[in-house]
Amino acid sequence: MDIHNGSVYWPSTLPSKEPRHAPEKLEKYDVIIVGGGMSGSLTALAFVEAGLKVAVLDKRQMATGSTMANTGLLQYSNDIMLHELIDQIGEQEAVRFYQICYEAVNQLKMVAKRLPSSADFIMRPSICYASSEEDVPKIKKEYETLKKHGFPCDYWEQEELSKHMAFTKAGALVTYDDAEVNPYKFVNGVLDIIEEKGGHLFEFVEVQDVFTIDDQISVRTSVGEFSSSNIIYTTGYETVPVGNRIGADINRSYAMVTKPVDDFTQWHEHALIWETARPYLYVRTTAENRIIIGGLDEENAQAPQSLELIENRGEILLKKLQDLFPQYNLETDYVYGATFGESIDNLPFIGQHPTKEKHYYLLGYGGNGTVYSMLGSHILRDLIMIGHHPDAHLVELDRKYGVK
Repeated sequence: MDIHNGSVYWPSTLPSKEPRHAPEKLEKYDVIIVGGGMSGSLTALAFVEAGLKVAVLDKRQMATGSTMANTGLLQYSNDIMLHELIDQIGEQEAVRFYQICYEAVNQLKMVAKRLPSSADFIMRPSICYASSEEDVPKIKKEYETLKKHGFPCDYWEQEELSKHMAFTKAGALVTYDDAEVNPYKFVNGVLDIIEEKGGHLFEFVEVQDVFTIDDQISVRTSVGEFSSSNIIYTTGYETVPVGNRIGADINRSYAMVTKPVDDFTQWHEHALIWETARPYLYVRTTAENRIIIGGLDEENAQAPQSLELIENRGEILLKKLQDLFPQYNLETDYVYGATFGESIDNLPFIGQHPTKEKHYYLLGYGGNGTVYSMLGSHILRDLIMIGHHPDAHLVELDRKYGVK
């Protein structure tokens, strides 16, 4: 399955990575993780630092799947607003989910501090503007809900927004303590730590079958069999080797990256920008003073194959960006299309398979996937090591729209 196509930006920010040298595999691991992207690397880090024997298997070179297409916006807000999630799962549970997302952004910051150049991790505010006048009551209600439950935020009327940004909208929700990151640098840095701490990374190894023998997990791969006490699937938008996602929509989206911009006048603190419309546009800056804009979602699970189509979507994104910032001189440098997944109930899939013991999943579907990867790594660590995590029920697989 092609995850992305076109010209991706992030690899240009890091010297070319050679394939990792495959270690001599152990007779048995405590945990085998299938997938070496954001979710797989953070999960492996959690277990390696807990002292377990860990192997990560990836059919590609690690960090070259969805990680390359990840636009690196880190927010405690989610695709579903808090007041909407309260209507869906109740106030206590919804607020707690938002709290662990907020905590996860800070946990990502702590990981980034250990990496070379901190993987360009920078704290930013976020501005979610009303796409139309009709959406103003919605974001006002969200502001009131977030404020009530102690989340750092503001509401800007049109006049206040115009003071801070180049564009004018009817209103905007501003949230604080969000961040941006270079996901490619981040994942490669985490993988380096995993190797330093004794974790085993196996690239270009495809999982062909998984079965249980005498209470042990046997993983049949393209290079032979691996044995483990537990297995975790962090396969992103790829088909999982075991189990079925019954609550996921796999679609595709586009992103465009500009050439460096000389002056960011009227862009308040380089804030992350998104909107109330669904599907939504999102915009951020980079450490190299570029701008990334993404959106134009399409109901097609396959990454676009036509470079002409990708270029066309890049032109549309450039125009939308120029409409927001007419004073900037903007030129396209990179543009690509990529597969992405959303869960029907707007929650990630994290936990043990409902009927298969020792089979665990971390599928961080949605616009907040990196945050889900962080919080999910801690949930899975505790589920496997002590059999319990107080927030595991919020994202468990055994729900109406889960994994069966």
